[in-house]
Amino acid sequence: MALTPSTMLPLATVAPDFQLPDTDGKIVSLADFKGKAALVVVFMCNHCPYVIHIRAGLAQLAQDYQPRNVGIVGINANDAKNYPADSPAKMKEEVANAGYTFPYLYDATQSVAKAYRAACTPDIFLFDRGRRLVYRGQFDASRPGNGIPVTGKDLRAALDAVLAGKPTSEMQVASIGCNIKWKAGNEPDDF
Repeated sequence: MALTPSTMLPLATVAPDFQLPDTDGKIVSLADFKGKAALVVVFMCNHCPYVIHIRAGLAQLAQDYQPRNVGIVGINANDAKNYPADSPAKMKEEVANAGYTFPYLYDATQSVAKAYRAACTPDIFLFDRGRRLVYRGQFDASRPGNGIPVTGKDLRAALDAVLAGKPTSEMQVASIGCNIKWKAGNEPDDF
């Protein structure tokens, strides 16, 4: 397992558009989150130990913040042909098993992951009401085996700042996890 850090997309970047199917085949787009005070976009998958490690914390974060007018969306861009545990059918099982209350979308062409410069799972992006990037990085400092509890501390602090109309901290730590499983010949060359 190769550990890959997030690319740390520049702050103030406008959220790239997306139109992707969820686990029921319904198309979900960036426009569906219009009016939300903030939007969290998480590139994730089913089999990565780093995503599995924060899974319950991510589900809890959604339960805590969705009622506060925060949109949350998960996107899986992994090559399901070579990584069948990340197939749309398995994603549907993951939503049920993890208790996710947010849409979990499949980026079959991997174009959305490229537009966000997503590099790892989990790779987390927080956009303000104007859909400008205000946070990118780790969920918290917990990693499989390091003994630090999963709290979502870093992302929660950024969300709380946005909801209070305050700037997010400039101290943002890159997320780290498994690399996105790019399709052969589709690997990004500009990261």
